[in-house]
Amino acid sequence: MSQFDVAVIGGGIIGLATAWQISERDPNRKIVLLEKESSLAAHQTGRNSGVIHSGIYYKPGSLRAKNCREGKVALEAFCTEHDVAWQQTGKVIVATSDSQFSALDNILDRGQQNGVNCAIIDQDRLRELEPHTAGIKAIHVPEAGIVDYPGVCTKLGKILESRGAVIRLGSRVVEIRQATDAVTLVTPDGAVEAAQVVNCTGLHSDRMAKLSGQKMKEKIVPFRGEYYTLVPEAAHLCQSLIYPVPDPEFPFLGVHFTRMIEGGVECGPNAVLALAREGYSWGQINPRDLFESLTYPGFLRLALRYWKTGAGEIWRSLSKAAFVRALQKLVPEIKCEHLVPAPAGVRAQALAPEGKLVDDFLILRQNRVLNVCNAPSPAATASLNIGKHIAVELGI
Repeated sequence: MSQFDVAVIGGGIIGLATAWQISERDPNRKIVLLEKESSLAAHQTGRNSGVIHSGIYYKPGSLRAKNCREGKVALEAFCTEHDVAWQQTGKVIVATSDSQFSALDNILDRGQQNGVNCAIIDQDRLRELEPHTAGIKAIHVPEAGIVDYPGVCTKLGKILESRGAVIRLGSRVVEIRQATDAVTLVTPDGAVEAAQVVNCTGLHSDRMAKLSGQKMKEKIVPFRGEYYTLVPEAAHLCQSLIYPVPDPEFPFLGVHFTRMIEGGVECGPNAVLALAREGYSWGQINPRDLFESLTYPGFLRLALRYWKTGAGEIWRSLSKAAFVRALQKLVPEIKCEHLVPAPAGVRAQALAPEGKLVDDFLILRQNRVLNVCNAPSPAATASLNIGKHIAVELGI
């Protein structure tokens, strides 16, 4: 049996950043990272829209706000040092009616409390930044940007292996056995023993936590976000990042425009219940996953509370014309022929039994296992700092 000081389960950006931070703080630690897929960053990280978030939306003092701000600085420094593509593009959060001004002011106040470089701009300044928007007022966030997250993961993996860490792909953990002095992780290709374990399995984090003996009332419910990209002839309609003013009654940011690091512009996402935890289309259905979601009281309460909004999200998924109309609220010149389908992503969202989305990172300890049970956006931006936080929790 292979023996290690720390085993990390999950080869997305949180798992890799955690392993990297442990190796930074103590190069002598024996580390193994177990990933069930044949490649790193196969799910949430690899399907991320690539935004470096500023931290403007998050509740001041929360783990999301603190880790986003510190993680953003660390991420940009890492990318600069290791030649991973990133760019500071700026971002505008656009109000298209007077009724959104109050919400815009609230976002500005949060951003300023979090130390974000942001300011209200008028229509003339907005037109200078984004000539094709329909906004009448906006928040400008010049420090927002874009990055190659899969590239970050590739670099983290190479650094880890150069330091002697072991990365085992195609290695699904099927059982966790905790003893007084070690944890045994059982996989189809052999068991691994480690003094401490970190569960960074994203879409499956609650199930992995349960294997560790963790009692938790929250459950991961998967929400699929669908995207389009603009054809090259229409890419000029977006210069940076264009976001709507989010509906404070709905826990998602709404469809927006994102200039991508590899070129082009991505539009979306909507937010619909995924029919599998790794369900990237309506045709991908996992009966167990779907049954769990549809029978979970937390999801039923959420769906009842937001049934009208949810129906609109489903309609936008099924109707390209409806998706286009949502985009036209921000950029009126967008037409159906400007959009081509892009890969979808699935967000792992922890949901409480009372029907509320867990609004912060959730990290729980079960003896020798640390379970990262909720890491929604801006987790990728914050990843290096989340890894540092976990390393400290491990006593490293």
